[in-house]
Amino acid sequence: MTPGQFIDAALWFPETRETEPFGPGVLVYKVREKVFALLMPESGDHPARVSLKCEPGLALELRAQFPAVVPGYHLNKRHWNTVPVDGVVPDEELAEMLRHSYERVVAGMRRADRDRLTAALGEDLPPVPGGTGS
Repeated sequence: MTPGQFIDAALWFPETRETEPFGPGVLVYKVREKVFALLMPESGDHPARVSLKCEPGLALELRAQFPAVVPGYHLNKRHWNTVPVDGVVPDEELAEMLRHSYERVVAGMRRADRDRLTAALGEDLPPVPGGTGS
């Protein structure tokens, strides 16, 4: 998945908006003003990377399964993972991580917002190149 494809996938989620609160370069994806993804551009020898919210137990499992998945960069390392957007983590897996992050944030919202967003989301994953999301 390229950074551009990640942007398309992040914006696929209901009521998502893209902001740049840290200035040009770092894209922040929010649902109802709650952050669920941060996309950091390529810099030096680092590929573009994304930070995603994650249930703490699953965060550890993903780090064990994919060595490129590391604790959240400049975030709560228990609840956030940072993942390179360079194909080392399969696109479908990255799409699942993105959905999980969105769902974690939505789960913490008031019931009316949570119910509306969950219904709008449905069961699909965002479309990814060569993936099965719809």
